[in-house]
Amino acid sequence: MANVRNLKKDINYVLGDIIEAVYFWEYENTDKDTKKSEAIIDEAIETFDELIAKVNDKSVEDKKAHFKSINEELESKGRALIEKINKLK
Repeated sequence: MANVRNLKKDINYVLGDIIEAVYFWEYENTDKDTKKSEAIIDEAIETFDELIAKVNDKSVEDKKAHFKSINEELESKGRALIEKINKLK
């Protein structure tokens, strides 16, 4: 089950890096309002919780397809969060 372990690591690293990027943006832009950036962090944490819950779901029949869909969801949500970071002003 190394695949599950690697998927959990990927989720942790991707969303952790996104949160770190938001913190870096806040550090570089201390004069700007942080409500939008805090919302991005909250969304990243919610995404993390959702994806980990899906990974830990034991009632799945086709695990390979299930994990592939989780990985695709991680990519799409990660890209959406990165776009939100890039739009911060």
